[in-house]
Amino acid sequence: MEAGPRRGRPGHDLESVLRGAVKVFNERGYDGTSMEDLARELGITKSAIYHHVTGKEELLRLGVGRALDALFVILDEVSGLDAPAMARLEELARRSVLLLAAELPFVTLLLRVRGNTKAERQALARRREFDAAVASLVTQARDEGDLRPDVDPAVVARLLYGMINSVVEWYRPRGGGRPAELADIIVTVAFDGLRIKP
Repeated sequence: MEAGPRRGRPGHDLESVLRGAVKVFNERGYDGTSMEDLARELGITKSAIYHHVTGKEELLRLGVGRALDALFVILDEVSGLDAPAMARLEELARRSVLLLAAELPFVTLLLRVRGNTKAERQALARRREFDAAVASLVTQARDEGDLRPDVDPAVVARLLYGMINSVVEWYRPRGGGRPAELADIIVTVAFDGLRIKP
């Protein structure tokens, strides 16, 4: 018989513990956050946190994993579309912006990892895998004649996601505009300079 999800104190399930931890990691930095800090932020004891996770690094792994898993779901969906590579690339960028807006704290945490822990190194490896997939899509769009041939696909992928990822520094859900409008602006700015003009 399989055990069900572990239950903590009322109002403090794994999701609320994770959201609280990600908030503190983003404010103080992962290395600058102690389990005591997390317990204080959540208003619970450290043992209540340990009821859900083995420690701080598991919270980091779950937090960055949420952002990465969602990115790879988008990549898989877009890769399966029956469309030219350019259209798939634009759709990938658009959906990435929407994901960033929807999961802002988790994406912010992902973008701040530096490789100091096993969880961070695993996250960085998955980010490189994602970047390589984007570069491959850029190469396909170039080979199909839709993107300028004089740009390096790996550089384009880095610049594209550099622009998308910079949104975490200034976008706030209340006042940063609607996510769909933001996605359209980024796609327009990014691809109008790359597209082959008819």
